[in-house]
Amino acid sequence: MQPLRDLRGLWLLLLSFFLLLFEVARAGRSVVSCPANCLCASNILSCSKQQLPSVPQSLPSYTALLDLSHNNLSRLRAEWTPTRLINLHSLLLSHNHLNFISSEAFVPVPNLRYLDLSSNHLHTLDEFLFSDLHALEVLLLYNNRIVVVDRYAFEDMAQLQKLYLSQNQISRFPLELIKDGNKLPKLMLLDLSSNKLKKLPLTDLQKLPAWVKNGLYLHNNPLECDCKLYQLFSHWQYRQLSSVMDFQEDLYCMHSKKLHNVFNLDFFNCSEYKESAWEAHLGDTLTITCDTKQQGMTKVWVTPSNEQVLNQGTNGTVTVSEDGSLRFEKVQVEDGGVYTCYAMGETFNETLSVELKVYNFTLHGHHDTLNTAYTTLVGCILSVVLVLIYLYLTPCRCWCRGVEKPSSHQGDSLSSSMLSTTPNHDPMAGGDKDDGFDRRVAFLEPTGPGQGQNGKLKPGNTLPVPEATGKGQRRMSDPESVSSVFSDTPIVV
Repeated sequence: MQPLRDLRGLWLLLLSFFLLLFEVARAGRSVVSCPANCLCASNILSCSKQQLPSVPQSLPSYTALLDLSHNNLSRLRAEWTPTRLINLHSLLLSHNHLNFISSEAFVPVPNLRYLDLSSNHLHTLDEFLFSDLHALEVLLLYNNRIVVVDRYAFEDMAQLQKLYLSQNQISRFPLELIKDGNKLPKLMLLDLSSNKLKKLPLTDLQKLPAWVKNGLYLHNNPLECDCKLYQLFSHWQYRQLSSVMDFQEDLYCMHSKKLHNVFNLDFFNCSEYKESAWEAHLGDTLTITCDTKQQGMTKVWVTPSNEQVLNQGTNGTVTVSEDGSLRFEKVQVEDGGVYTCYAMGETFNETLSVELKVYNFTLHGHHDTLNTAYTTLVGCILSVVLVLIYLYLTPCRCWCRGVEKPSSHQGDSLSSSMLSTTPNHDPMAGGDKDDGFDRRVAFLEPTGPGQGQNGKLKPGNTLPVPEATGKGQRRMSDPESVSSVFSDTPIVV
């Protein structure tokens, strides 16, 4: 009877053990206890400062926060945890000796939101290294030895808001992280301070939204001094951006192998940055943004006539979009002026003024511009041709006329103002007849009873003609008779 009782007790013990396993499994909890050298408090596992050379195995699946900082970890492989930690939202790996991270190391933690890899020995950030962290919001990589940042290292991280890359050896500005806002649309803080940046894409940085520039930290870099750099940071200072206001003394640049504060570049004689006005032409469609330092602010627009712009529009052409932008449909001349944006947020309010200039003409396309230029060119060529025709092909009046035919005394004009020293008859046709002479008489401002208006003779008046000195011989005019054209004495030729 005694062996039978012992056997029955053993079966009851086994049954109780299996029931316990079933209840634990149904509750979704692992039976794995807290790893050695770790401190467990609810769903928090702290294994910090334990000189661990590797990650403890068999981590509880319910772990939400895992602290492995201040240990001797050197590599983070793909199989660093055999358990899929779907509840893990924070992973602390700072102050280790990590120099290698597998591209599949973060597959077991798909819901991670906070990752601290600071103060390690990382040299490069390879492509798609963090692409499995779709829910990650904060990534700390400061105080490493990072030299190269691959352009695709932060792919598929649409939720990332803060990225710390300070105190590394980065020499290329990763513009792809913030340009156009497509790769990291929610990134509001990018810390690149204390690196080896010498040149910045100044034009691209100036075009960034204010809420991005407000969290772009660039101090303690050996930047090259120039006026564009001064204008960039002076504009940020004017806008009271945190990235400049918090570290004004640490913003310096290099010139002639010496460090100079960015705001003290008097030797360059740089001009201040000026906000440019928005420009539009008649009939254009235009969207003006309210460039605030923080996202998600409530925005109210006021027109130059001090009227609030409603979502439905005050005059049918101006409306406020859902994102707080001011949208114009078919811009008119009366839309020009200074618009004011009042932005209200949880921590502060902001007031911005924007000027709109409207040109009183429509903007032609490329085809119309080409036609106008072609027409202008043809008109110029035609004008030149007409001028040449006028200069060289017009009929001659006097100097190109040939020898005139002899005319009778009745055909001579009393009002002729031309004086010719050349005889109008053939000198070889001389004879003894007096009518062989062809006399022409001209007067310039004559005085006498027979004078008419403008020095002309009135009809009916007689003019005495000197007699010839000899028959059949014509008295030729001398030079004195030619020069007397300016006198009041009639000249006989």
